[in-house]
Parts: sequence; C-alpha cells; structure tokens
Amino acid sequence: MAATIRLRVVGSSPSVQRPGRACSCYLLRSRDAAVLMDLGSGALGNLHLAIDYPQLDAVVVSHMHADHFLDVIPLRYGLKYGPLLRDGRMPVWLPPGGSEMLRRIASAFAPEGPQDFLDEVFVVNEYDPALPLEINDLRLTFRRTRHYIDTYAIRAERGSSSVVYSADTAPCDDVVEHARNCSLFLCESTIGLGTEDGERGHLTAEEAGQMAARAETRRLILTHYSSTYAADELVEAAQSSYKGRVSIADDGVELSL
Repeated sequence: MAATIRLRVVGSSPSVQRPGRACSCYLLRSRDAAVLMDLGSGALGNLHLAIDYPQLDAVVVSHMHADHFLDVIPLRYGLKYGPLLRDGRMPVWLPPGGSEMLRRIASAFAPEGPQDFLDEVFVVNEYDPALPLEINDLRLTFRRTRHYIDTYAIRAERGSSSVVYSADTAPCDDVVEHARNCSLFLCESTIGLGTEDGERGHLTAEEAGQMAARAETRRLILTHYSSTYAADELVEAAQSSYKGRVSIADDGVELSL
C-alpha cells in the first residue's frame, strides 16, 4: 500500500543548533501536497536536499521564535534570485500576529519596504487556530501549546494517517488531546534529561514519553534536542513512560506512514 504521508526531517535542532544541523523544519508530502512545518535558522540549505523548494505548496509556522521561522528570509531570496522558477507566489501561513513581526524583521533587509520585499514572492497569511487549514489533500488543525509566546501544535491528516507536531511546549493537556491516536507524534524534548526552573516552555524526554502514552499515539519521534545528551539516552528516558516505538529525529531522516 502506498504511503499516505511522508515526513522528512529538514532541521531538528533547538535555538542552539547541534553541530552540522539546522533548526526546526519538517517537510510533509502527500499525493497532492508538499508542506513545510516551520522553517528555522539554517534549514534552507538542508531543504535543497529534500525538495526543489519552489514546488512547495505552503510554509506553515508554529510560532514566531527565530529557530522556527527565520529562514523565510533566505527562502525569499532563493525564490527571487535562485535558478529554480515558481509559477505564482508561495503561501506562508503564520500564527495570529505573525505577519507584523515578519514584516518588521524584513524591513531590515528591504530598502523598498517590507511589503514589496515579501509580497513579491509570498502570499503572507495568518491562520485561525480555531479552524482547519486545507492545503490540497492535507488537512491541518491547530492547538495552543504551553510556551513563552503563543505557539500552536499542528496536526496534519490525510485519510487514516496523521502526524502531530508538538511545536514548542511544556507538559500540556491540550497537546495531548490534539495528538490523540495519531500515527506519529513528533514531539519536542528540548530539556533532554535536565530540568526547567520557573516558567515552563519545554519538555524533558521523559515528559515527551508521558504525553505520547497519554495520547495513545502509535509512534513517538523526539526532536528539538541539543547536543548535551546522547540520542540513546533520550530514547531510553522516553521509553520509561511510553511503551510504543520511540526514535529520534535527525536532519535527513525520512519516514512514511
């Protein structure tokens, strides 16, 4: 049976990149759609290895932290000056309020003004987290996470297959419900084996496993982790709470559902 959704890890690092790795970026491909979830710092270089990026149907950003969206700027240069041509402008879907932030950042590079700089190659939109977003044959839904700024987990579905991307979050019941019975839960584990004091915004690997167990997901992939801990240590910590299949994301890994 042909795969319904394919996931390619383009970047799997948190804000401080692991050596030779990019920040958050995940390519979803179905029969009729190619969608990026996030496009963090350093990810565009890896994207060349995954797809001819003018073929993307959309970029969808979970939240406006640099390690999740900043390579929209070099993507703009690639679409304008690169050797690969695109028929029409590329949709970029940002969380509520995201377009203002993106235009403020773009103004630093845009003597002609951020409106022309971005809109020449992009159609900049803001999604409504309360409503599904249909991109060809992929259906995306959103749920607010527990993070330092407004952030949205993304569930992508086609047929019976589903991928849920936690984005950045501390332990969060709403994200657990959003991931309920999904085929694959792509979950952050920024804290690794450590602790987070004060206001929470991230997960340990064990907490990622606990959320996957509560959501009864079919598979757990740990991502958004630093080089502080070895990959097998993170997997072992998640397996202390979650008895399903656990693996770790790394740039270039591709999975079919």
